[in-house]
Amino acid sequence: MAELAVNANELVLTLTRAEKLESLHGDLRVPRSAVVGVDVVDDAHAAADIIGFKVGTRLAGVTEVATVHGATTIFAAVHRDTPRGVRVRLAGAGQDEWIVGCANPEAVAAAITAAQ
Repeated sequence: MAELAVNANELVLTLTRAEKLESLHGDLRVPRSAVVGVDVVDDAHAAADIIGFKVGTRLAGVTEVATVHGATTIFAAVHRDTPRGVRVRLAGAGQDEWIVGCANPEAVAAAITAAQ
């Protein structure tokens, strides 16, 4: 499962080997200053399901591990066992948002917010 972590200067989204293959992408990193907001989403699958060109793997309601290019650019890493997650809103980064499924999205959002 993808994991978000805050270090001294960056927010890092670490992907598993399978997620890297599914998404055709490596781990993602943005400066902490690029984070403009973090929200808990109760249905991360729906949040990731925007109209647009998807590069990666998507099985509706099961898994979204992809970059979605639409009105905004989203990187999503959401699985069946992590239907809730966080939406990280970004400015000046390669994507406008990251949507990441996680077991405890409130704790993840609080950790990111505390580091800002």
